[in-house]
Amino acid sequence: MKKPTYGENLFAWLLAGFFVVGGTLNIFASPDIAADYQRWGYPPRFHYLTGALEWLAAVLIAAPMTRYIGSLLAAGIMISAAATVALNGEYDHAIAPLIVLALVAVNAWITRRRAQTKGFSPKG
Repeated sequence: MKKPTYGENLFAWLLAGFFVVGGTLNIFASPDIAADYQRWGYPPRFHYLTGALEWLAAVLIAAPMTRYIGSLLAAGIMISAAATVALNGEYDHAIAPLIVLALVAVNAWITRRRAQTKGFSPKG
């Protein structure tokens, strides 16, 4: 398989960076973030699971061989985030996760297209 281009890698690494930051903010949640999770009806310490999944998505997206599965995981996280705030009537807070979801979908599409045109099948 031909290596991903610098631009493809940069795009993926920027997405991975977003999930590293998001995961860190959830794992080391401020009182405000912990209160958000409680308000949304999640069990105590659920933010640790969210943060760990975001870190996992970041690691998977950063590596070309696992980029597609990482994009799928990241998409699930962003769909869950958008659904959570929308179901709680915080519609304006759904905009950011939906934008990131679109970027993750582009990353998955690029990864899948490269794999199909180069005779390589990414994990997932």
